[in-house]
Amino acid sequence: MSTRLYTAAQVRELDRRAIEEQGIAGFDLMQRAAAAAWRVLCARWPRAQRLAVLCGAGNNGGDGYLLACQARAVGLPTIVLALAEPVGGDAQSARAAWRDGGGEIFTADHGLPAAEVYADAIFGIGLTRPVEGTVARTIRHLNATGKPVLALDVPSGIDADTGAVQGVAVRAQVTVSFIARKRGLATGAALDHCGTLVLDRLGLPEEAFADAPFDARLLDARRMAAWLPPRSRTAHKGDFGHVLAIGGDAGMGGAIRLCSEAALRVGAGLVSAATRPENIAAINAARPEVMAHATADVGAMSPLLDRARVLALGPGLGGSPWSEALWRAALQSGKSAVVDADALNLLAAHTMTLPLDSVITPHPGEAARLLGCHTQSIARDRFAAARELAARHRCVVVLKGAGTLIASEQGKLAVCPWGNPGMASGGMGDVLTGVIAGLMAQGLNAWRAARFGVALHAQAGDAAARDGEAGTLAHDLFAHLRRLRNRLADE
Repeated sequence: MSTRLYTAAQVRELDRRAIEEQGIAGFDLMQRAAAAAWRVLCARWPRAQRLAVLCGAGNNGGDGYLLACQARAVGLPTIVLALAEPVGGDAQSARAAWRDGGGEIFTADHGLPAAEVYADAIFGIGLTRPVEGTVARTIRHLNATGKPVLALDVPSGIDADTGAVQGVAVRAQVTVSFIARKRGLATGAALDHCGTLVLDRLGLPEEAFADAPFDARLLDARRMAAWLPPRSRTAHKGDFGHVLAIGGDAGMGGAIRLCSEAALRVGAGLVSAATRPENIAAINAARPEVMAHATADVGAMSPLLDRARVLALGPGLGGSPWSEALWRAALQSGKSAVVDADALNLLAAHTMTLPLDSVITPHPGEAARLLGCHTQSIARDRFAAARELAARHRCVVVLKGAGTLIASEQGKLAVCPWGNPGMASGGMGDVLTGVIAGLMAQGLNAWRAARFGVALHAQAGDAAARDGEAGTLAHDLFAHLRRLRNRLADE
């Protein structure tokens, strides 16, 4: 259950189950949400001397009024700013509870009150339109204060389904999410607005979640490690597959070298590289374990294709006639492939069917070219984009970025909770291509290899960035990839 991600509609269904099947009153759930928020606030800012709660019209606003009641009960000076009149009986009851205890309610006409900590209870999971007018101005003012913010359930202005910003959104230091994980908070722009994400199920019993539909899962690296069993004492290199990495046009030999070594570091038995003749000496000097082959034309690559189990196609491939010729021959070979970088640009420009059990690994710009849309359209709904790519190309899709998504042809979807901005540097995608191809060479199918590969790559990136994110190089991941792959397998 801890890895399940839900849409807003699915969370509403859980609410309904709690109220109708478990007999928990809606106002009781609201009180539990306020108590959960208060616990988080006290743990994070125990010395706060003044709290301001910003309340909207819906149940999220009701949570805010009851949070203010909690603060008042222990003597913490608290002010409530109402940005709309409550709608719905429970929210109205919550406001009455605040007023009946002597609490004042201010409106936006008074401006944003001064406080040491702010609680955002403006919008909940139902926001699907751009934030405008007074609320938008208030959110901008709140963000400009630089003061810490606790968001209740969802930072206001974030679409809980997609993670996109609806015009403007609160930047919280902590978000306490209620009942279930909202899928939109795990990817895209939402990650810049949630801060630390805390989940509180509000005491709902297991039965409330039984058989309830959910949309996606967070990756679980420990569970995935079981897909690679311990090696036999009599194992030999042929047991762990042969990757053929194809790419490295003029000036881009480093990309194919990074990809090739990554496949070796996660355990592939053999790795060959089909690349421009001028790259051979550098690869042999830096990584002699890679079997680098001077590949001046398709004829030179044909015997390499015959020996390979899986292809890593695209790192440094370029867009020259040489590049396109190798690209066509690789895809026409029928060998399962991990397709990245320049190979994706060629796929966007030319109609070509991918081999069965293949993976494509686009960043948002490449995804937009493949779908014939703007990059902004990808950002607006990364989940829909990943699923559309998987269905259109009949493959597994790794849509890279903050909160990388992995989608299957059948519409299954996983989200990566690891990774950091230090990984926004050249060569990281080439390493990921090699990691996934190396896992496929060892017998994992595309769906498993893509998920496990993304997990290993992101966790290695986090390990490499422990001394600071800026300046992290793709090459820095290799030692961590080897350690993580072996540690997880041993566990």
